[in-house]
Amino acid sequence: MPLDRLAKIAIVGPESTGKSTLAQFLGEEFDSICVPEYARYYCQNLNNQYTLQDEVNMFYGQMALEEALIPLAKHNLLFCDVTILTIKIWCDHLFGDTPNEVKEEIKNRKYDLYLLMDIDLPWQDDPLRDFPKDREYFLEVWKKELADLNANYKIISGLGEERIENGKMAVSEFLNLHK
Repeated sequence: MPLDRLAKIAIVGPESTGKSTLAQFLGEEFDSICVPEYARYYCQNLNNQYTLQDEVNMFYGQMALEEALIPLAKHNLLFCDVTILTIKIWCDHLFGDTPNEVKEEIKNRKYDLYLLMDIDLPWQDDPLRDFPKDREYFLEVWKKELADLNANYKIISGLGEERIENGKMAVSEFLNLHK
């Protein structure tokens, strides 16, 4: 399984689809590290009242957190619970556009595999989640954004252990292709 360079695997998708659960599992399962979602820490005291500046702050925070944790990655594998592409999706939705600095960095910051979480899980209420009725819409937005990047992605579906196993299998297939 040794890779000759760092491979970044991003776990992305609409709200309440098991991203954090899968990202943490994969980090442990493949004996590496998982970069957590910076926005969860940042938004705790915002009461769902976000400004464009908050989104920009989260953009810089997520990048800094990812960069800070890269040296801790083992086996040339880094798992990311979301990416800065999330910032673009939220900016476009909430504010109608995304700052150019975010758009430019998205083009330059590459991930080797995206695991796009399907919306087949039931919604779990959480004070930091906003759009329970818009998951189909956001899944289509994610597909479009990933296609625009010509990204390598797999949709991860299933309930419970099946979902975890499907994520693990997608990573294993990726690693087998890059032996």
